[in-house]
Formats: sequence, structure tokens, C-alpha cells
Amino acid sequence: MNQLDDFEKKHTKKTMPSFEIGDTVDVHFRIKEENKMRTQIFDGIVIGKKGGGIRQTFAVRRISYGEGVERIFPMHSPLIEKIVVKKRGKVRRAKLYYLRSKKGKSATKVKEKIVQKEKKKQ
Repeated sequence: MNQLDDFEKKHTKKTMPSFEIGDTVDVHFRIKEENKMRTQIFDGIVIGKKGGGIRQTFAVRRISYGEGVERIFPMHSPLIEKIVVKKRGKVRRAKLYYLRSKKGKSATKVKEKIVQKEKKKQ
């Protein structure tokens, strides 16, 4: 077990942004085209998280040209450059699979969470 623990510690990312299910995110993902690497941005709503440790994954869904597109990303993949949280979502479910049956604008609608900044005590 020590070798597995050492491997997980070595390959987990130290700085990951905190995002939850229902948040709208931009995932900057490196892809290889012929001889060079380029960054592709996949933006959408996080519809689920799965796993734990180094095996943790999250699924992002977006509407592209009227079709729903889902993509599953490994959380600690070295190909993910960064994850930018655009909006916080307020949901009451652990998985947002019900968005698959929605059409049009309602397929991307999630209530927005109002995040308040803490006041400094003096």
C-alpha cells in the first residue's frame, strides 16, 4: 500500500480550484495535433463528480450547435492546464443528469448561487 500511496501523492495536483456540481466552468485542456500541442477550452456546466484520490473525475456538459455534448475529465490529469469557474450554481442534486432531457435555453439553466464576501473584523 505504501507504493500506491507514494504514487498518488506524487501525481496529484496540489492546486485545484474548488468547484461544485452546477458550476459553469472553463476547462483548458491540451490536445495533440500532429506534432504540436495546443490548448482547447471546453466550457459548460459540471453535471457530476465521481471517484476519489487520483482517480477522481468530473463531467462537463454544454450545448454545441443545438446538440448536447458531454466530456469526462480526470481531475488530476497533467493535460489539464487550468479550470476557471465562471458562475457558481445552486443545485439540490448530486448529479444533474436531468439536463440531458432538456432542450434549448432550459438545458443550460441552473440557479446562480450568490456568494457573499466575508466582512473583516477589527
